[in-house]
Amino acid sequence: MTRVAAVDCGTNSVRLLVADVDPVAGTLVDLERRLEIVRLGKDVDRTGVLAPDALARTVAVLREYAKLAGHHGATAVRAVATSATRDARNRDEFVRAVVDVLGVEPEVVTGDEEAHLSFVGATRELYESGLPTPYLVVDIGGGSTEFVLGSASVDAACSVDIGCVRLTERHLRDDPPTPEQVRGAVADIDAALDRVEEVVPLHRARTLVGLAGSVTTVAGIALDLPAYDPVRIHHSRIPAGDVHAVTERVLGSTHAERAAIPVMHPGRVDVIGAGALVLDRVVRRLGDVDVVVSEHDILDGIAWSLAPS
Repeated sequence: MTRVAAVDCGTNSVRLLVADVDPVAGTLVDLERRLEIVRLGKDVDRTGVLAPDALARTVAVLREYAKLAGHHGATAVRAVATSATRDARNRDEFVRAVVDVLGVEPEVVTGDEEAHLSFVGATRELYESGLPTPYLVVDIGGGSTEFVLGSASVDAACSVDIGCVRLTERHLRDDPPTPEQVRGAVADIDAALDRVEEVVPLHRARTLVGLAGSVTTVAGIALDLPAYDPVRIHHSRIPAGDVHAVTERVLGSTHAERAAIPVMHPGRVDVIGAGALVLDRVVRRLGDVDVVVSEHDILDGIAWSLAPS
């Protein structure tokens, strides 16, 4: 058994998982799981650089994560940075700051590497569930969305730049967004899905598995939870009709109305419409299938990667 610390530096959030991983028993036991919305990728789609205030917010959170990893005695640490950092011209500045705080260099992974880690994190415990394979794992992030098809291993993967932060900044600028803005976002998403289908045979999927904050928030709203409850949300099955209804609701709501939804994290209020819309278009593309929701994702994949082989 190995005690590990996994860090995911995404476009919208920075997350930490400290866990005991036992590859022989096939178990991953959480000791600490944290999330902070830092919006590292704010305006990166427009400017091509990580803003100084976004870097400062991220480094402050990572400093706390380093203390937690040390407190728990993690013997292996891996930090991964994804879409916003991939796109930023000043990513070397970010890398240096992370090394100073965490003591390890963050790996700025490719979209395909991100997709593989998400697949491992989401499906490791699904094999015993009896859900039909192959799985299509869809990880809706802030800057990009990853699509991975596979069963025991990955058959095909693709990453496209249709994350919830990026789409909000590109299209959904009003509150609530205008019909024209929504149509622009839909066109962007559908064009990206066309590109995905050139690489990933989406219709081979027997089970759609949705990951990350946009998906879990949609699930919490669909389940009408009085507060965010990861236990209730994890492996819940959300019908296509509920996905459509939640998407329509959040796209038609004001900031204040979305903020009042009990399961809504304050850092997702302004981007949940775009995230829900990505999920909605995927569900429609696959023929109005249900979504199996996973609380385990790239963060868990990073943790598994640290276990001795």
